[in-house]
Formats: sequence, C-alpha cells, structure tokens
Amino acid sequence: MDALTVDLFPTEKVESNHKGVLPAMSIEYTPGPLLDAARNTPTALWNDSSDPSELAQSISFGGVGATCNPTIAYTCINQRRDVWLPRIAELAKEMPDATESEIGWQVVRELSLEAAKLLEPIFEAENGRNGRLSMQTDPRLARSAKALADQAEEFHNLAKNIIVKIPATSVGIEAIEEATYRGVSVNVTVSFSVAQAITTGEAIERGLKRREAEGKDTSQMGPVVTLMVGRLDDWIKEVAERDEMFLDPGHLEWAGIAAFKRAYQEFQKRGLRARMLCAAFRNVMHWSEFVGGDVVISPPFKWAKRINDSDYKMEERMDIPVREDIMKTLLSIPEFVRAYEPDGMTPEEFDTFGATARTLRGFLQADADLDALVRDVIMPAP
Repeated sequence: MDALTVDLFPTEKVESNHKGVLPAMSIEYTPGPLLDAARNTPTALWNDSSDPSELAQSISFGGVGATCNPTIAYTCINQRRDVWLPRIAELAKEMPDATESEIGWQVVRELSLEAAKLLEPIFEAENGRNGRLSMQTDPRLARSAKALADQAEEFHNLAKNIIVKIPATSVGIEAIEEATYRGVSVNVTVSFSVAQAITTGEAIERGLKRREAEGKDTSQMGPVVTLMVGRLDDWIKEVAERDEMFLDPGHLEWAGIAAFKRAYQEFQKRGLRARMLCAAFRNVMHWSEFVGGDVVISPPFKWAKRINDSDYKMEERMDIPVREDIMKTLLSIPEFVRAYEPDGMTPEEFDTFGATARTLRGFLQADADLDALVRDVIMPAP
C-alpha cells in the first residue's frame, strides 16, 4: 500500500508492527502520546468524526476507526458546503420524488462511504476488529425495533467495514440483538450508565450466540458499546446545580470516568465480547484515564490534536481506581448512583434518564437542521 501522507503535521515515516491495534502497513505516522498508546497498549484510537480530512490525520496519530452521529454528520456537511451543497442539488435532480430527509440521508451515506474507504486497509489487516466507520440509525426511527434493525442491516450492507449505531433504549435493546444476529457489527450509542452498557453488551452476546448456534460466521464482527462519558458529566453537573448541592465541583469531572471504569470491569467479569468505547469528550482525562484497557477511545479531532501536541508521557491508568474522596462525593448524588450501579436502572428507565432524553432531542434537532439545509438548496428563500 502507498504511504498515507498527511501534510498538515510534521511526520515520521515508520513501519508499524504493533500487535492488535496498528496494522503492519506503511503510514506516515505523527509521533506523540496517542501513537505511543496505540503501539504499546491494547487501547484503540478512533476519531469522533467521519470528515475524511480529519480522519486521515487521526490515522497518522495511530487512529484505526471513526465514530459519527447526526450532530457530527450535519457539522461535517455544513463545514464542507462547497462540496456538499452542489451534491445536494444533483441529488435533488437524481431523486425527484425524494423528501428533504431522504436527500439528506443520502448525503450522510456518501460522506460515510468516503471516510470508510480510508479505513479499509486497517479493517483487512485487523480482520474487522478495527478499521470501521460508524453510521448512526435515524433517531426518528427510535420507537421501532424493527425499523432500527432494518436500517442497521441496510447500512451494514453499504460497505464491509461499516459499524452501525443503535441507541441503548428499551426499544434499542431488541434492535441491537436482532441486528447482531443478522451479522451487523453494532456500536451502542445514547448510553451513559453501567446498566445500559451491561444490558446492551448482553444483547450483543445473545445475538452472537444465536448466529453461532446456526453455524453463521462471527469472526469478522467487531461490536462496541459506547459510554458517552462527557454527557454523563454534563447531566450530573446539571442535577447538582438543580438540587443546589454543596460539593467540590472538580469531583464532578470524574463521573463519566468512574462509570466507564466500572462498566469495563463488569464486561471483563461477565465475559462480554463487545469492547467498551469512550465518547463525548469534555477533558483530556477521557483519554488518559482509560489508556491500558482493551477499549476504544474516540475523541473529536481537536482533542486528539491537543493530546498529541502535548508533552504528556503516556501511562496505563485503566486499572487505577478513582480516588476515594471523589467517589464519596459522586456516590452522594442519587442520580450518579443510578448511572454507576450495574442494576441502577431498568431498561424502561433508560428512556427517561435525563442524559438520554437530552441526547436524543439533540440528535433529532440535527436531523431537522439537515432537512433545513437541504431545503435551502432545493427551495431557496425568495
């Protein structure tokens, strides 16, 4: 394979032979703490955007995959208006009966496939464990398990290295198991708690076992379960403010970290094959505290660049517990306890958890924003 050249950063051409994370292929790598972690630990770096330019640079840091959601997809399209607005106009002519939403989602498909091509060599080298591009199911389908599973299967069939996001809701659990059974590699999303992680990890396990019982291949499937650590932080901070709690505000920065470490321990104890994935960054600890674990960390590119440009010396911290005084503060917040305990919520309670409602509403708004962008192209305001 030709070397991937990334011109925006000083690079060092190396041949990677790290087992399990970086494939043995020629890439122009950028030295730094991210690359050190990718080479020397089982921790995988993905990029929290499907923008091809950012993804190419993330690969130079040791990145081996990418995540996306409706908000990020809209941002990527809006930032490359010179590319995508003319394409929207073309699609309107090619799809004369299509709705604004159908045209917008076709753009999302094309953006995702463009990014997925960059990751195909990694996918082949790692037999599907990494090298994947995430596409998220339409949040407007969230009330129907069948609609979610059907769209997941459609996205799965677009390219061999697509992984599909399905929300960790009461309806989503059924869709996650069914999509997994159909051979879809699932990335669980809209997930903020240990209970959601375990419940969806077990749903994936059931889907895998159903396939295996029928002699169907699972060898190239690479499911992950996301815990949106920063969005849990956001919600716990809002609750603490709402309830006028007197506490150390710095301790609230550790809510997502504590939940993620607990979920990781539970996955190991229960033998769940899906990997945990950290997303929704709010600070550099959302990378540094999880290095050393067999997990995926997916920062937005701006955070990846900040980390890699620093002089931080990588160390393995996944198995280091959160300090006792911090945990004492967090465990004094009932809403955090719900997110932290393996049985802290039922699947029905996942749907009404504050972070779930806020996130799904945000994704629905991003869909509406994309519809409006399409409308401005195909029916400009007079």
